[in-house]
Amino acid sequence: MIAIERNKLTQALNDAGKVWDVIVIGGGATGLGTAVDAAARGYKTLLLEQADFAKGTSSRSTKLVHGGVRYLAQGDIALVREALFERGLLLKNAAHLVKNESFIIPNYEWWGGAFYSIGLTLYDLLAGKLGFGRARHISKQQVIGRLATIQPKSLYGGVVYHDGQFDDARLAVNLAQTALEQGATVLNYFKVNDLLKNNNGKISGVTATDTETDKTYTIQGKTVINATGVFVDDILTMDKPESKPIVRPSQGVHIVLDRSFMPGEDALMIPKTDDGRVLFAVPWHDKLVVGTTDTPIDEHSLEPVALQEEIDFIMRTAAKYLTKAPTRKDVLSVFAGLRPLAAPEKGSSKTKEISRSHKLIVSGSDLITITGGKWTTYRRMGEDTVNKAIKVGGLTPYLTQTKTLAIHGSKANVDRNDHLYVYGSDQGDLIALSKENAAWQEKLHARMPYIKAEVIWGVRFEMARTVEDILARRVRALFLDARAAIDMAPAVAALMATELNKDSSWREDQVAAFTKMAQTYLLEPYHPIV
Repeated sequence: MIAIERNKLTQALNDAGKVWDVIVIGGGATGLGTAVDAAARGYKTLLLEQADFAKGTSSRSTKLVHGGVRYLAQGDIALVREALFERGLLLKNAAHLVKNESFIIPNYEWWGGAFYSIGLTLYDLLAGKLGFGRARHISKQQVIGRLATIQPKSLYGGVVYHDGQFDDARLAVNLAQTALEQGATVLNYFKVNDLLKNNNGKISGVTATDTETDKTYTIQGKTVINATGVFVDDILTMDKPESKPIVRPSQGVHIVLDRSFMPGEDALMIPKTDDGRVLFAVPWHDKLVVGTTDTPIDEHSLEPVALQEEIDFIMRTAAKYLTKAPTRKDVLSVFAGLRPLAAPEKGSSKTKEISRSHKLIVSGSDLITITGGKWTTYRRMGEDTVNKAIKVGGLTPYLTQTKTLAIHGSKANVDRNDHLYVYGSDQGDLIALSKENAAWQEKLHARMPYIKAEVIWGVRFEMARTVEDILARRVRALFLDARAAIDMAPAVAALMATELNKDSSWREDQVAAFTKMAQTYLLEPYHPIV
């Protein structure tokens, strides 16, 4: 593989006369999906992300590729059908990251088995040929056999159904690589400051600053797409200062526990908690992710923090269904993400009633904004957005290519017992890299499987620029064990400093910044022994 060099990517912006067909603001699932779709159709495509790819919402999901059983219960058949179709495509196109996961719904009411079996049979029928497997009822003994730590008291039986499970940030990184391979220019740590307009008041480009060099660029474009998730209103205000908010952020929190709390291979799904929400406990990278919450939030940020009542809700609900009740000291990591829900038309405050389907809005200036949606439907969102850009920008129309486009790294039948499986078809090259330097084969932490070569790989081939980029999104240490991630930071900073030609003050600043941020992923402060 050829290393991705940032200074070569930025050279594409030096030509002030160049006019891009599509400029995408935002490097989360939606923006990356849009850039891949546009570039694959042959359009001159530029994506700019103010932080790192998937820094916000797109790295903080429940790690599910799913149709949305909850949306089926709400009667949103069209959204479920679309999501199930996209789920099937993702299993084919990102085979190394997406897996077929079995979920068990335990029934504590006598009627539960029949009720959920009927609903999930419809769920499977909607998936058609792209189905993951039929739902079926299982006995109380079978539920206990598969979920050894499930609460047996008053248990009648259960229903098994199938959905997808994946690594969100890894998929985002692979989408950035795919966009580059399709001819796009993709840059992280590039902040859009303003929108350019022509004499008719129509959008004609952006100004953006490379936050590493503080150099500002004036960039011309036929279309500009606002795919900034919970930040869409910030861009809309640049366009029209009096714009009304179109997004109502909702916070979702997860806690991460050791697998001893639920050691089997099945995931647990509680369809209706005390307050009517859905709760999942999903095996992920040899840990257990439990969540989520759905809390309306008035402010948005790149680093949202879990509220105490959200943590208490998850712990209290988990304790109801698991024989081993988690305590605060058992929590390895807690992470919060903000969902960019389309603001309700009539002011409903219940976030679970706000539409999960995506919306496309074209401003009077021809700024295209895409909002709402979820990871599973990212590809369809990208397709719809580019279709809109073709009309708005008068681009020569070409059909989407992404239904069958393999995402970078896609490889079937990976060995999930080897943590390097997430690299897919790149795994062999990464192992070869590790053999160039014996030290690179060493583990970064005794409790974690990651090796030093992954840091080098992340910098050279995956556009990692900071210690956080590595520990949060290239390897998932921060989300799996925040204390271990804090311990790993100095070694990661040292390896990156050599690769990026940075000095000791950079290393110290990086470790300090990461440690401060990582403390917010813990319920109790952690002070490593240096």
